[in-house]
Amino acid sequence: MDETSRLGRQDRQKTFAGGLSGSNLERAGDHNQRVTLQAIRVNGPITRTELTDIIGLTAPTIANITKRLLAEGLIVEAGRLHGARGQPAMCLAINPEGAYSFGLNIDRDHVTLVALDFVGRVRARATREVDFALPDAILAFVRAQVGKIVKAGAVDPARLAGIGVALPFGPGGATLPHRPEAYSVWDETDVAELLANVLPHPVLIENDAAAAAIGELRFGHGLRTRSFVYLLISAGLGGGLVVDGAYFRGAHGLSGEIGFLPVRNLPANAPANARNLQDIVSLSALYDYLSERGVSAATPSELTKVDARGEGLIDEWLDLSAEVLCEPLLVLNCAIDPEAILIGGRLPTRIVNGLCERINHRLLRRAQNVPTIAPVMRAALAADAAAIGAAILPFSDRFLPTPTALLKTTEG
Repeated sequence: MDETSRLGRQDRQKTFAGGLSGSNLERAGDHNQRVTLQAIRVNGPITRTELTDIIGLTAPTIANITKRLLAEGLIVEAGRLHGARGQPAMCLAINPEGAYSFGLNIDRDHVTLVALDFVGRVRARATREVDFALPDAILAFVRAQVGKIVKAGAVDPARLAGIGVALPFGPGGATLPHRPEAYSVWDETDVAELLANVLPHPVLIENDAAAAAIGELRFGHGLRTRSFVYLLISAGLGGGLVVDGAYFRGAHGLSGEIGFLPVRNLPANAPANARNLQDIVSLSALYDYLSERGVSAATPSELTKVDARGEGLIDEWLDLSAEVLCEPLLVLNCAIDPEAILIGGRLPTRIVNGLCERINHRLLRRAQNVPTIAPVMRAALAADAAAIGAAILPFSDRFLPTPTALLKTTEG
């Protein structure tokens, strides 16, 4: 690594994404290893000396931790840093093959499975557009696709950390168009138990919007943005909050779920039966908006193939969605003071970008005396955000630093 590369990294090494530092508390070894691993992931390739400066642990402690991480195959040596005085220092980086996980997103209009490596790269993906799939169908899909992925060698079964599952809040009781009565079975289904025999690994369950926000925190804009609002536009509208580098759940685990907000004073072209935000701002609502006006589209890919009239109707829907989202987002700007508002989900890129542009325009026009307005932008993890976020859950559980992990390691 040359002098230019070294100097180019100084700014990004001044802060350690996540806001956690090493601890000298007794029995905090697991926490310190997690923090060191995170620092390498965010800043690597990085030397041990730089790790010492960032984390605040002693050089011998860093040497011991990195020796252990190398032995476990979680990090690799990535060449020496040249250009500084003395013996060139060895740089360390995350080993992409150090760990793998599966992430499953179960939604009302599709099911998606991804296999992730340790740097967050999708090694395999399988998806099926299916409306209101029942548990037995989901189990058959997962079992078949996991078998194919493992057989193809996309992941090393010996290094699997687990399976994360993301699904909407109260999936069986959602009041979405065309929902069959049988779909209520999901509210009586133990998803972890359903999938327990697919692989001999932990099954971790999370709300889909929360999973998407956590994924963005760990592998997306969250690496440089410590506080943000995440909106997940899928069959419904979900949301999540990241505050000071940590996911904020709220009293009942529903923070940021603005899809349930009632909408009053509906614009003239809003659906007559709209009661809350997700009745207007969701894929289901967009499909219905087009259908009622004679344009057929029932999947995200079909939205990219509509004719000129369909494009015009999508633009109308974008104006409508931006209009009804503006007030809630102004409130969130005042209440949370986020650095950004991120939009992810299954909307095609052009549509997400159009929605962000319209919302930004309206927010700036209506802000008046609001002190700060966070920019609205497309999330880094967009189309498969919930599945990727679900796949990160096993990594968070086993390897990544959290305040709760520190508490667990320091309690008697």
